[in-house]
Amino acid sequence: MPNWTMVQAINQALGQELARDPRVLILGEDVGKNGGVFRLTEGLQAEFGERRVFDTPLAESGIIGTAIGMAIYGLRPIAEMQFSSFSFTAFNQIGSQASRMRYRSGGVFTVPLVIRGPFGGGVRTPEFHSDNFEGLFMHLQGIKVVIPSNPYDAKGLLHAAVEDPDPVFFLEHMKLYRSFRQEVPAERYTIPIGQAKLLKTGNDLSLITYGAMVKVAEQAIAEIEQTDGVSIELLDLRTVAPLDETAIEATVNKTGRVVILHEAVRTGGVGAEVSALISERCLYSLLKPIERVTSPDTPFPTPAMEDLLMPTPIRVINAIRRVLAP
Repeated sequence: MPNWTMVQAINQALGQELARDPRVLILGEDVGKNGGVFRLTEGLQAEFGERRVFDTPLAESGIIGTAIGMAIYGLRPIAEMQFSSFSFTAFNQIGSQASRMRYRSGGVFTVPLVIRGPFGGGVRTPEFHSDNFEGLFMHLQGIKVVIPSNPYDAKGLLHAAVEDPDPVFFLEHMKLYRSFRQEVPAERYTIPIGQAKLLKTGNDLSLITYGAMVKVAEQAIAEIEQTDGVSIELLDLRTVAPLDETAIEATVNKTGRVVILHEAVRTGGVGAEVSALISERCLYSLLKPIERVTSPDTPFPTPAMEDLLMPTPIRVINAIRRVLAP
């Protein structure tokens, strides 16, 4: 079985989708000959031609508007945002057209569109490159939001996203692109969108997270289990819209204590929605109030100040200890 980085896993998934379905095409800034900023589409234009993998002007509204029209009329476009933060200029198309078309047409039209691109901090990018905006997009009903934490999940979830009849925002954390390798099947496989993954079982507390924060969570758990002798359960959401409510309820009802971890800002984030769900469904299982470990409510800072913003293992450990305290 190949041992791939997330970049390699996504590149393989894109190539397999192009080969499998002639309706699939890739468009975006520098995705052709250059293979994208992070080389996720490297070699695909040479293999499948300029009609299937093609560069666009530097205009995200044009990229998404074009892709929506293609999707409505039978194609399955994969639109790359060079950086997901640039999606703001296409927010009208995403929120007013892609997310609503099935509803406003009474099911006559669907938009089988995948919007994928890098996001997240920890790699010292300039301003407007590292923001975590998943909370904005999960608020748009009609759009699924997928955030893989490893190469295996990235490949399987991307295959599922291309199959999906509705728009999927596929967010790839830049810090995960080449930071580690994982065994990934070379053949095509899918992972259901909306299904969380229990990465580790435990009895004392549930740690709920997704994306690059899974690695932070794993570091924190390894340390606190060794020093404090506790048992922590780890749930990777994988999809933040729709949330896997069954998996969330199951882990909370089991342990009775919860810490939610994400890199995005605190107010209106995924953690707020998960907390609300837990309070509605699992209130009588809770033994202590829920803790959230997030970034502060501030714009993403300059590269020199990133470390002051990003959640760290010690912040997670401190939160766990507060929730476990008598």
